[in-house]
Amino acid sequence: MRLTFLGLGLLFTGLGFLGALLPILPSTPFFLVAAYLFSRSHPRLEAWLLSLPQVGPLVKNYRQGLGIPKRTKILATVLALGAASISTYGLPHPAGQVAVVLLIAYGIYYIWKRVPSGSACPP
Repeated sequence: MRLTFLGLGLLFTGLGFLGALLPILPSTPFFLVAAYLFSRSHPRLEAWLLSLPQVGPLVKNYRQGLGIPKRTKILATVLALGAASISTYGLPHPAGQVAVVLLIAYGIYYIWKRVPSGSACPP
């Protein structure tokens, strides 16, 4: 299981760095998942991730209950709605379309109602 978590942690770290370069892909959620996976598999990689100046404060703030930046929530919402639109258009079966819409709606609900937007979070 450690090896699986390590591999997934590396994958999500790569997606996080890709998100830092591409304006349409948020990086914070990927780094949060990567930090969690590294905490379960490779503490040295977790420490490295937390030591990065642009990433470490975001993950530490989230872990301390300060949440994620409001800007990240807005970007995640816009991207989720765009993905839902493309997916519902591309799926031929109505049940699949409903499932996508419900999953995206729950994800948006979760980040806005369950995850705080702390004022100490960097923009």
